[in-house]
Amino acid sequence: MGGDVSAMKWMGVIAAALIGLAGGARAETVTVFAAASMKDALEDAATIWSDASGHDVVFSFAASSALARQIMQGAPADMFVSASADWMDQVEASNLIIEGTRADIAGNRLVLVAAGGPPVDLAAPAGILARLGDRPLAMALVDAVPAGIYGKAALDSLGLWDRLAPRVAQTANVRAALRLVQIGEAPLGVVYASDALVAPELVIAATFPPESHPAIRYPAAVLRTAKAAEVADFLLFLRSVAGQEVMVAHGLTSVAQDG
Repeated sequence: MGGDVSAMKWMGVIAAALIGLAGGARAETVTVFAAASMKDALEDAATIWSDASGHDVVFSFAASSALARQIMQGAPADMFVSASADWMDQVEASNLIIEGTRADIAGNRLVLVAAGGPPVDLAAPAGILARLGDRPLAMALVDAVPAGIYGKAALDSLGLWDRLAPRVAQTANVRAALRLVQIGEAPLGVVYASDALVAPELVIAATFPPESHPAIRYPAAVLRTAKAAEVADFLLFLRSVAGQEVMVAHGLTSVAQDG
């Protein structure tokens, strides 16, 4: 399907974009600002890449919205990995990414998690409300954080949002929403499938239909503040077969499979 040719062409674009960064010197550390929901997958990928390359990766994990704002306010980093194309669009519109380096590195699915119990019927709002009792539905910020935005879109598409909105407890990022369910503060939470994978004590009570929300993609790009030339190699690794295997192992979907 021309994948190898495309990869080589993309590698050339990045290499050309970064040719003046380090003046031939090899930087020691790649700094990545990344969406909180990518924490486990990216840390594992970085370990594999670091062992092979001899270079280190340090991460700052937070909500994509918070990271995008930090970047637009001048915070230095080599790469941005967003859980939202919209926030990457804003960073790109501010002329803060190196042209030609933006690419999706993974996808995800949206699920409803619970501490236990039977599956939840997403077509029955009364049943969901009964399951909640007098406790909240945990979600990331529905107007700012990608997981919350996707979750609100899905609930609205299914005709559930108006009934459930007053019951939502919003959190700063999706891992915080997951945590509310883990500690019993919320009986249900809307999170990514990859988040559910790191909480084996929880169960997936329902999976939202893909058509109920915009496609979940994680775009990554090299930033104009990049100092580490090795960032190009790390980004290419994330899109490689080995990198995509790490993503899938952490409950994400492969962009290679998406075409």
